[in-house]
Amino acid sequence: MGNKEKADRQKVVSDLVALEGALDMYKLDNSRYPNTEQGLQALVTAPAAEPHARNYPEGGYIRRLPQDPWGNEYQLLSPGQHGAIDVFSVGPDGMPDTNDDIGNWTLGKK
Repeated sequence: MGNKEKADRQKVVSDLVALEGALDMYKLDNSRYPNTEQGLQALVTAPAAEPHARNYPEGGYIRRLPQDPWGNEYQLLSPGQHGAIDVFSVGPDGMPDTNDDIGNWTLGKK
């Protein structure tokens, strides 16, 4: 893995850790994670769809959603296939469910 690939992966890892932290705060305040339909946007603006957030803070949980190094939006599956929630990048190929996906379930793995 070259330096650019290592840097890209590190950015994804940092973003995933930040998104997981914001999702954990959302759950602490609202007793549940946002669902897949509400997605990560629920961290920026209160979800309009059910289930509504009961204790949504002014300003949300993060200011804006980051993009992965390849210009893709991060994805949320809630409930997840690998844990309570799956937060992931579709990787350089931009396609989900391929070997280059990087998810919170892969953190710590090389």
